[in-house]
Order: sequence, then structure tokens, then C-alpha cells
Amino acid sequence: MGAAPNDDPFAWMEEIESQRALDWARAENARSLPVLQDDARYKGLYADALAIATASDRIPGVGFAGEGMLRDFWQDADHVRGVWRATTVASYRSGTPAWRTLLDMDALATAEKANWVWSGVRCLEPDDRLCLVSLSDGGKDAFTVREFDAAAGRFVEGGFHLPEGKHNLTWLDQGSLIVGTEWEEGELTESGYPFVLKVVERGRPLSAAREIFRGERKDVSVDVMVLREPDGRPAATFAERAVDFFNVEHNLITPAGAVKLAIPTKSTIQGYVAGRLIVTLEEDWPAKSLREGDLIDFDLAALKARPADLNPSLILRPSESQSVEQVATTRGRLVVALYENVKGQVLSYSRRGDAWTSTRLDLPADSSISVSSASTHDDRVILSVTGYLTPSSQWIADAAAGAPERLRTLPARFDASKHLVEQFWATSRDGTKVPYFVVRPKDLKLDGSNPTLLYAYGGFLVSQTPGYAATVGKLWLEKGGVYVVANIRGGGEFGPRWHNAGLKLKRNAVYDDFFAVSEDLIARKITSPRRLGIMGGSNGGLLMGVALTKRPELYNAVVIQVPLFDMIGYTSIGAGASWVGEYGDPAIPEERAMLMSYSPYQNLRAGQNYPKAFIETSTKDDRVHPAHARKAAARLKELGYDYLYYENIDGGHAAAANLNERAMRQALEYTYLFQRLMD
Repeated sequence: MGAAPNDDPFAWMEEIESQRALDWARAENARSLPVLQDDARYKGLYADALAIATASDRIPGVGFAGEGMLRDFWQDADHVRGVWRATTVASYRSGTPAWRTLLDMDALATAEKANWVWSGVRCLEPDDRLCLVSLSDGGKDAFTVREFDAAAGRFVEGGFHLPEGKHNLTWLDQGSLIVGTEWEEGELTESGYPFVLKVVERGRPLSAAREIFRGERKDVSVDVMVLREPDGRPAATFAERAVDFFNVEHNLITPAGAVKLAIPTKSTIQGYVAGRLIVTLEEDWPAKSLREGDLIDFDLAALKARPADLNPSLILRPSESQSVEQVATTRGRLVVALYENVKGQVLSYSRRGDAWTSTRLDLPADSSISVSSASTHDDRVILSVTGYLTPSSQWIADAAAGAPERLRTLPARFDASKHLVEQFWATSRDGTKVPYFVVRPKDLKLDGSNPTLLYAYGGFLVSQTPGYAATVGKLWLEKGGVYVVANIRGGGEFGPRWHNAGLKLKRNAVYDDFFAVSEDLIARKITSPRRLGIMGGSNGGLLMGVALTKRPELYNAVVIQVPLFDMIGYTSIGAGASWVGEYGDPAIPEERAMLMSYSPYQNLRAGQNYPKAFIETSTKDDRVHPAHARKAAARLKELGYDYLYYENIDGGHAAAANLNERAMRQALEYTYLFQRLMD
């Protein structure tokens, strides 16, 4: 059945930055890039992509930070690495906010002669003055941590500091953190993540940290969660032991030690409000008559007093066409983004006596709606509303009083007046109806001649909800292309059941759904195999590899972004062991047989009618190892196929460490799609 890990002729490519591997990647770049960058269309596509990425009139991604304050991380043409900045809510609402720069990443990288990429921040509530800033070298998942004083606008001298690693951490209080890291050499899970939690006290070395929880090396990871009262006092601390990617043991940390809660392991603690612990279920809980997809709660005080006697209450049970897409909490409200047939709404819940009551916020219909930020000082939320052809808008609402107010609307990035959006349903092999969205010209001729780009992901409970197609619109739709997004199983569009239907031994349902959508597009004469291209990244890159090897006759272009590809060897490559819960374990014969049936690397064959694929990865991707893409290209070359390959030497899992690199990647992709589908 092809090369297995122990006889893989390209195993040497798994050494990420070995000279041999990097020389190979640079040679591939030197061969492929001129094919695309010398195309007369490339410069214009790059300019358009960069203009969108660096536009100064983008909507800032603000979040609440302290009473009356907002912060965001902003990138533009002058700050390609970005600035972390702050303003007041009142100033932001004025339309011309007065921003105060907290940290300039471009200046920091220059001063320290380092390739710093912003990797996020964790601030101590409720005032959010003390923060833990994460800095990544070139976009890796691994990061260093430095304590930052947001009021003073500088790093804290002698403050908390963690060296580079894949850390799990949070504030316990002003004088201590809870940290999961590699405390001793090799003290990481098989997936490369921490499994030991310790309390680190201010002014004391890491070697003096006090252990509070220990998982096992075979776990995926152990994370920590501190829930807080409105005044910032810790209400409860949980050690979240991920035995695989989706099964998590919830352990309450008490003065006497950790107590494992008898909550189903396929469940997620979403927050704490009004004395209630909020949880979503990703599997049935028959003993409590609860179902996968349910939103439930517990009295936290009762749970802490009697952790062996759990009494959940049902807040919301979605219908078959619904899913709880997002849960947030304000000071006194529970806010839920609920989707129906992949279209969003937001419900605000208040606790009255022993029950929850809800109201629906008055927001645009037939849109994707998400909660960008929720205040812990009051009940305000910031919301994002978007659709494929409708420029995104930003709203602020009092979840208690309702009446959302529009704050910003993104200027149109392309002419959408000649386009429309339709939702169709394809029938998969087992009879399941699978929805997909088509964004197309109003005057489209149904003759199979339309260049069409189909995008999908299909994994990890991730939903592909409608979003403003700025880059797609400018680089593809305006040029006459059709854009399609498939809501295949494996995602979360219809809650956990949609995801669970594509796990492990049921994986082929994901691919059957994708092929059904492809065939439906062709049957409707929206497009034809000659004009149909596909794109996907990460797990979606695996999907692209499966499509390339299983149904090459359906496509003429395949963009394979930062993919998994070797599904027989994946558990020993990078962080692959963490995804056994999604794909299955190649060490288990039945699961190995399923993996072998679709693993693109093992299923590449000579003499097939593969379209010329474009494979992309990043040297700095320490999540999905670049060896997957490298080995895919090397195997195609060995078999005599033509292909294009681009490896960004930086960029992390996004394959773009800054805005310039992102625009370059997008221009390369659309130049390739023009060559394959429009020429």
C-alpha cells in the first residue's frame, strides 16, 4: 500500500531545519515562484491583496479591557508586525478614537534584532493592567512570555518570564500564575505539550514552582482555567486534562488536591456567570437525560461542596437544524450565538430565580454573527456581523437592555452589486443532505464554463459560516469567478452530531460530502471539471490531498495549504499525536486500515490523471509539520508529475508571519487559479 514510516525514502524531510531539507525547499521555491510571479497578473493580484490586508479603514478587532477601556492588536502598511494599542469606549464610539500605543512589535523586533510575531496576551481581570505578552519567533506555536504593565506601557522589570515553549498558563492572582510547561527536559506529552501544572510565585525562580496537577505523557495536553467572580476573586480553578483532542477530564483544584468531575469528557466549560458553571455537551449524557449539543449549567457552589453529586440543568437544546456556535458571559448575562442552517442569531439569557429567560438581540438576519468581546464590568458585548457580499459591521449592545448600536461598517472591498448568494443542498453517498453556499454573478450562464473555486474544511468541530469575502471578492469574484463554501460533516455547522459523524472510522463521510458537493456543482452546470478548482488548509489540506488522489477527474486545480498528508506516519510527526481523537491511531489495525484507505501520501500512484497541484507550507509551522507538504511534493516528483511548491521560511501555521507575506501567498494562489481555470 505504499511507503510506511519505517521505509519512507523521504523521512529526512521531517528534520525541519536541516540543511538538506532547507536546500531542497529553496530549490523548489526557485523553480516554482517564477512560474507564478512572472505571470503578468501576479503584480496586480499582489497589490490588491496587500491593499486589502493593510487598509487603514479596516474595523479594529477591539475587546474590553478594564472599566471603560478597549484594546486591539492592529497591523497596517506602516506596522506590518503590528501594534498593541488602547482607547476608551467613549473615544472609540466617537468614530475618531485617540489610540495609545502599548507595544510596537515592529520597533521591538528591530531593537532586539528578532523575528517577533505577536502571539497573544493574557491580562489579569478586573483592571487588566498586568498582562502576559506572548512573542513567537517567526510565527511558531511555541512562544516566550513576558509580563507587561499596560498602564505604564512597558515590560515589568524582574516580572514574570517564561522561555520559549508551548505553554499553558493563566493568572491566579497578582502575585502568582498557574503554568503548564516543560519543567524538566522531555517532560512533555507525546504531542509535545505540557502535562504538569505548577503555581509560579512572583519573584521566585521557576525551579521553586509548586505542583498542583499532573497528567500523563500519553495525554494531548493539560490546560488550566480560573473562573472569577465579578470583582476578580477566583471562583474555581480547573485542570483540563485532554486525554485526546476532544475528550477532556475536568478536574476541580481544591486545597486537598484535584477532584475529577463526573461530567462527560466530550464537554466544554464555557464560563461562569450568576453563580452558574456553563457547559456545552459534545456527547450524550444518558444518566442525566441530556444530549450532544445541549447547553447546560451547574450551581458552582453546590458543585464545589459536593463534586461527586452533580445536578446539571438544561438551558438550551438546539434542534436538528441548529447549533450553539459560541458562548460568552458578561458580568451578569449569558450570551449565546445560535445558528440555524448556518445562519446566525444572538440570544441574551438572564437568571431569574431558578430559571433562565432569553431575549433575541435585534441584529441583521441571514448573517454570521459572533461575539467579539464581552465585558466583565457590565453587560456590554461587541458583536461582528458579516456575510459573503455584505461588508462586515461591528456592533455594541447592552445584553441586558438590548438595542444594539452599529459602531463601524467596513467599506466595500469589491463591487458586489452584480453578485448574489444561494444556498444549495447536495446528497451524500449515505443520503445525508449537505448544504453549501454559492457566491456568483447574477447573470451566470449555467453552461459549465464558469471558473469556480470550492473551499471546505470538514473537521475539528469548526464551522464554515458566511464571512465577507474581501480578498476572494477582489481577486476572484470581480474577475468572473464563482466562489463556493461547502458545509461538510466533520465541522460544527449542525453541532457535535455533524462533527461526530466524520470521526475516525467514519472519516470517509467527510470526503463523500465534499465529492457530493463537487458533483452537484457540475450537475447544475454551474461549472465543470475543467473549470473547477478547490482549496483548503491544514485539515482542509488533507481534504485536498484526498480529493487529488481519490477523485482527480473532478478538478483542474488543487491548492493544498499547510496540509496533513502522511496519515500513517502523522502521529510521530510534529504535534500529530494530538489529533488521534479526530483521525484515529495508525497503531490500531482497524483504524490504520481506514487511514490507509485515504492517506494521500500512501495513495499517490503513477499513471493517474492528477491535475497540477499547488502545495504550500511554512518552515516555522510547528503545528502541522512542513514534512507533510515536502513529502507530498517529493513523492509527486518521484512519480513524474508536474506541481508547484512554495515553502515560506517563516510564517507559522498560517504560512504568513506578516501582512506582506500574507498578500504574497494570496497572490500566488490566485495566479495559479487563473492559470488553471481561466486560461
